[in-house]
Amino acid sequence: MEENLTTRVIIVRHGQSSYNSERRIQGRCDESVLTEKGHADARIVGAALKSLKFDAIYSSPLQRAFNTAQIILSYLDNPTKLQAHPHLMEIDLPLWEKMLKQEVKEKFAEDYRVWKQTPHQLQMVIPQPDGVKEHFPVLELYFQAQLFWQEMLSLHQGGTIMIVAHNGINRALIGTALGMSPSLYHSIQQSNCGISVLNFAGGWGTPVQLESLNQLGHLGQALPTPREGHRGPRLLLVRHGETEWNRKGRFQGQIDVPLNDNGRKQSQQAAEFLQNVPIDFGVTSPMLRPKETAQFILKYHPESQLQLHLELSEISHGLWEGKLEAEIEQLYPGELERWRETPAQVQMPEGENLQQVSNRAVAAWNEIVKTADSSATQPKTVLVVAHDATNKVILCHLLGLGLEDFWKIKQGNGAVTVIDYPQGAEGLPVLQAMNITSHLTGGILDKTAAGAL
Repeated sequence: MEENLTTRVIIVRHGQSSYNSERRIQGRCDESVLTEKGHADARIVGAALKSLKFDAIYSSPLQRAFNTAQIILSYLDNPTKLQAHPHLMEIDLPLWEKMLKQEVKEKFAEDYRVWKQTPHQLQMVIPQPDGVKEHFPVLELYFQAQLFWQEMLSLHQGGTIMIVAHNGINRALIGTALGMSPSLYHSIQQSNCGISVLNFAGGWGTPVQLESLNQLGHLGQALPTPREGHRGPRLLLVRHGETEWNRKGRFQGQIDVPLNDNGRKQSQQAAEFLQNVPIDFGVTSPMLRPKETAQFILKYHPESQLQLHLELSEISHGLWEGKLEAEIEQLYPGELERWRETPAQVQMPEGENLQQVSNRAVAAWNEIVKTADSSATQPKTVLVVAHDATNKVILCHLLGLGLEDFWKIKQGNGAVTVIDYPQGAEGLPVLQAMNITSHLTGGILDKTAAGAL
């Protein structure tokens, strides 16, 4: 599918603002300005994006985002016009604007509970001269995000655009692109000056891929900081390093192919990237390629035991295993196209389908989360190393996506994904960052080999 993704969108959240530092609700209030840190981090983003050529740069008109975009633009080798766009305005929370978060929790206790638990149901009744207006902030934000995509994607087919906006609207842009429910509004994170990358096949409604989410490596921060009040486990989901069959595009599935030299290098780079991150224990598929990747990482964590979990094994491609795409096409005409277009409908000959992989992988994931949570006197961090298809079905499950959305998720060899359970194993997970590959490539784009599964 990846060769058909032609339009790249790089999404940046504004730098730290005065209201961020004061822990105030900003919404569409335009009094909040960038702090010194906000200015400094925006300059770092500019340096990280310096060499990329953008066909267009769009920003929220609110000054904290627009000023971030101006700073970034001043660093680009190929600058283009910066355009403020009203559909990139932050979520509208008029009854809460300018208030400290603690004040909102106290004064609007029930509404704040709804906001945190079922954000799509949050309703604000706004007094108007001729009565009242019923306002659903999250639902209206998602509609606003869709309007932006419908307008902008048609203008930039095959190009690269940058969006500089806010936490809420960035989440809505990513959520609507992927087809996530607005009930999961809080399930993806956007840190100040974090970078996310989406790839579209064309206009609105065409295939899309989330290449990465909330990268912070350019800021010198390996992983996002857990949210305030976090009391549950953090899981680091890693795809194994490259194999020779990945490089050649040969379907490996459950054939036990080891890492190649580049895969071992990637595993060492992932190990160095995570060496200062506390890891309480590790879990891996028992296959050679993830197990060796996990062993590289845990060399820096000698007290952490490594457990093998069979249910994290790669999809069984059955009779496709060991074959190149051209060979599969010759033996099973049209099936590769079905795999690319409707993956949830494909039954691998004498192998598995995605539902079978999801059933076992998600069950294994839930077991790991519960184990980490039940054994914790304080939040634990767990390393989980598995495979492309295994990781993708787990992430589809966590994001409320169907298995038909399998190709919307990118997992590069040696990439790191971060999932938090702020309220414990029974609470909703938060995808803090996804498919971090900066430790492998030195940049924000995933340049690992696509490869076969």
